[in-house]
Amino acid sequence: MEDGKWRSYLVVYVFVFCLAGVMAVLLISPKEAVSGAERRRLASKPSLTWENVLDKSFMEDTETYLLDHFPFRDGLRRIKALFTYDVLQQKENNAIYVAGGHASKLEYPLNEASIKRLADKMKALRQQYFPKQAVWYAVVPDKNYFLAEKNGYPSMDYGRMVRLLSQEFAAESDFCYIDLMSGLTIDDYYRTDTHWRQERILSVAHHIAEAMGTGSAMIFSEESRADDTAHQIADFYGVYYGQAALPMEPDTIVYLTNEVTDAAQVWSLEENLLGGADAGKAVMPGQDGAVQKPVYQPEKLADPLSLDKYDVFVGGASSLQVISSPGSLTDRRLIVFRDSYMSSLAPLLLGVYREITLIDLRYIDSKRIGEYVDFADADILFLYNTTIVNHAEMLK
Repeated sequence: MEDGKWRSYLVVYVFVFCLAGVMAVLLISPKEAVSGAERRRLASKPSLTWENVLDKSFMEDTETYLLDHFPFRDGLRRIKALFTYDVLQQKENNAIYVAGGHASKLEYPLNEASIKRLADKMKALRQQYFPKQAVWYAVVPDKNYFLAEKNGYPSMDYGRMVRLLSQEFAAESDFCYIDLMSGLTIDDYYRTDTHWRQERILSVAHHIAEAMGTGSAMIFSEESRADDTAHQIADFYGVYYGQAALPMEPDTIVYLTNEVTDAAQVWSLEENLLGGADAGKAVMPGQDGAVQKPVYQPEKLADPLSLDKYDVFVGGASSLQVISSPGSLTDRRLIVFRDSYMSSLAPLLLGVYREITLIDLRYIDSKRIGEYVDFADADILFLYNTTIVNHAEMLK
């Protein structure tokens, strides 16, 4: 047989062998339910039915399943990311860039229509639920505020964002702005994640409490921490670590406790909803049978289905949570329309408020919250990070 034919057969045999090898590894390798690197649930193996064959969804779901469980997937993602940065000299990968040891995700341009949408949502909520109460609002800057412009990346005009938001409330004298941007630095954030670090935002908690007239009741102090205990959770790889697929050293989560936080309990709507004929109703805090958990939930670290170690703070994302604090120095109540940044901030305010209600409109329709929340005589706070402000369409 001619040398050319032998080479052709050899190429075919090697290709078939490699393909069979990959399929064998795919079949025998353990299947994970969650990608720790990407912080998302992986696709499960689709079942074969006539319906999904006819509508072609079986092939689409199978392709997604094979991609999610492809052998050495994380390693290949790492190689691709390094090739993008080091060979192609691109400045970002999957919209993630690294500057000054911090990973961040590009957020650009400023969406002025979203700012108006958010302001209209806030005003509508006030009109519906707390028309005669004072309202405070604050904006948490994302990491681009500190990193993007000075490192040559496109950046939003954050000053204009705040000005436009303030203009929307110009005729609403009871909307009071709390400036958080000027008091934060990039070191107040995790290097591999989007969130701020609880041990670094004590001044933020004090600033908010003072603006709302409750500063004298703060239980955590930057000057005196003798009665406070700091717990550490090592090897925290944040959301940007997985998305960038670049080698980075992990962060350490620190959470602060004392006798007040130890006594506090968290009630979540999802864990207290009733079924059957009472579907949609819930066992409310204080009622018999109500499920309540500690403010800090380190058991989330051992949960194989947990997507984020940051969930140690009040149990993570939830449509509606109520934190009861029997050790509070006041009888005041706080209701916060929030995103995930509030999860680590809320425990720092437990000496100030006997009850803190957290409402996340990404997961519950604003028309339904009146079924579960009593707004009378409560302090009202809207606290959103700039990504939410720039994409207010995600709020229901």
